Order: sequence, then structure tokens, then C-alpha cells
Amino acid sequence: MRSCGVSHPMGLVLHPDTALGHTMSHWWSHRVPRAMALLTTLAVLGTVGYMVIERWSFTDALFMAVVILSTVGLESPHPLSATGRAFTIGLIVTGVSVAAYLVSTLGEYVMGGVLTGVFRHRRLQREIAHLSDHYIVCGYGRVGKQVVADLRRRGSSVVIVEQDAAVAEGSDVLPTITGDATNDDVLSSAGLGRARGLVAATGNDATNVVITLSAHALNSHLVVVARASHAAAEQNLTRAGATHVVSPYAIGGHRIVSELLSPGVTTFLDTVVHAEQLDLWLEVATVGPTSVLVGQTLDHALRPSNRAVNLVALRQASDPTYVTNPRTDVRLAPGDTLIALGPQAAVQQFGIRATGTTGTTASTARTIAGAAARKPAKLR
Repeated sequence: MRSCGVSHPMGLVLHPDTALGHTMSHWWSHRVPRAMALLTTLAVLGTVGYMVIERWSFTDALFMAVVILSTVGLESPHPLSATGRAFTIGLIVTGVSVAAYLVSTLGEYVMGGVLTGVFRHRRLQREIAHLSDHYIVCGYGRVGKQVVADLRRRGSSVVIVEQDAAVAEGSDVLPTITGDATNDDVLSSAGLGRARGLVAATGNDATNVVITLSAHALNSHLVVVARASHAAAEQNLTRAGATHVVSPYAIGGHRIVSELLSPGVTTFLDTVVHAEQLDLWLEVATVGPTSVLVGQTLDHALRPSNRAVNLVALRQASDPTYVTNPRTDVRLAPGDTLIALGPQAAVQQFGIRATGTTGTTASTARTIAGAAARKPAKLR
């Protein structure tokens, strides 16, 4: 799962094999040291030359060589012979050329964007280091861009991992790692250990399988949603550790049929899931072991909301089938899954009571898109 990553000025890769790292290495291990070595060589040759030609002491010869190479214009410590003047002219011409090369190298380093890239690298490194409970989106194509847009619209922090530098340039100012998402170091640099979820959204099923394997190995508690372009890959992605597998083509086909046969239902669900101005939320919550709802009947569980929350379906832990319009005398147990519909505040509070958490629920609020990507649950 190791491979070589690349980077560009808008991106960030924290492992050693990066284009930014290679660029910096090229500058500081080749061009700048080469110029410094040439200046040092000229200083040595100039010192030796004056000692041989003019019979000066080492101190006077070194002083003259440094004066010539630094172009400060101080007077010679001793009169020069004709041979010494010719030698000095050659030293001046050569020294000025090397100095100009060094100055142009440093100027290109600053003006050419390398130094800017270093600063941006460090800024993004600090930004990612402070992220937690964020989402990592691997693949910034058409599917990945839509995922990022939806996550940002809902206020979630996102780190993008994209191998193609040209594609990653469209990520604006979002934290972007340009590199191979199958590389463990790239995923770790994206804060995988602190992330809430990862989306494997590349267009290659084999790549998504490897990304899923890597992510699951590095963080077994991570929620991984993987894209499957072919039906045969869904089982492989599930075996690799994907929490959910999404087939954009299957979802697109289902949506087309829904628009043909039940356009009103589709419009209503879109309104519930995506409309920001409508105070109507769809919440999926799993009853936690510490939930106050454990042992309560559905009728009793819904009373604190003053019936503002409507229970759409129930799936008990002992039965994988979703039951619509369940009986109100059913008692809840840990692991039971509830789908509730109602005003945002009431539904979120109900989700908190159901999961037993003290903050926002761990369920997926306002969306049932993930459920459509998996094998449909049976309803009765």
C-alpha cells in the first residue's frame, strides 16, 4: 500500500516523496551548494594565485581574493604586477558571473513560488494538524466534488486527497493533499486517526478497495463509504472493510425510475433531505446501550416530543427488516434502529436520547442517501 505521492503549490503532502520536497531538495542540494562551491573554489584559487604570482603572504592574498569576489572596491594591500593585474581581471569576471548566478538562483527561489509553496505547505500542515472529527474525501472528480460540496454546506470539515494535481487545483483553498490515497503516509497526513469518516470516491474500483483496506487497517473504527462503479466490486469493498458501498449508477437509475413513476414522492424526499429553509429533518438513530429509551415502549419514547416526532420505520436488532408504522407497544432494545421525521430541534433531541450521547447524534442526519447505496433493507 506504499506508493510515491506528488504535490503542487495548492496541495500538501506530509510524507517525504513529494514534488515540493523534491523541488526544495533540488534547490538546496544542487543549485545553491553548486554556486557556493564555485565561490569557495574561486577564493581558494585567488588566494593561491596571489601567493604564487605576487609572492604575498597568505593573509594578504586571502584578503585580496575576498575583496575581488565581494566587489567591495577596497584598495590592494600591495602594488600589482602586470601578471597580477591580468589575473585580477580574470578573477573579477569569473567572480561576478558566479555571484550573479547565485543571486539569480536565490531570486528565482523566492519569486518563482518555491518559498511561497513552503509557507503554504506549513500553513496547511498546521491546519490539518488541528482538525478532528473531519471527513477525508479520496478522489476529487465529479462524485468527490459533490460530496465535498454537500459536506461543506452542512458545516463539516473536509480534507481532500487527489492524485491528479491538475484536478486538485479546483479545490480552492480547502486542505488538499495531492498524492496517492493508497499510500498509508498520505492517509495519515490527512489526519485519518482523528477523522470521523472517509469517502473512497475515485473512479477505479480496485483503487477504492485498496483505499478502504488501508483506512480500515489504520483506523478500524472509521466510517468508510466507498464508491463502486461495477456491481461486482460491491462485495469486495464490503470485505475490505467499507461501512457502506455506494453505486452512483444504481442510484441514478433508481432516481430516474422514481421521477417517472413517483415524482411527488421524490420531490418530497428531496425537500426533506436537502432543503435548508424547511424545518423538517429526517434522522436515523441507533439505540445505544446507555440510552434512556432502552426498555421503553415506542409510545412512551415519543411522549417527550409532544408527538412532534413521527416514527417512519423501526428495525430491531434481532430482525434486519424495517417495519413501517410499528406498533406503539414495542419495547426498544440496544441496537434497534429508528428513522424519525419532524422539526429539526425535536428530531435531534430525540436522536440524542436514542443514542445516549450528550452532543450531536452519531447518526446521519437529514440524509438517507447512504441507505440507497447498500442492499435495500426489506420493509413490511
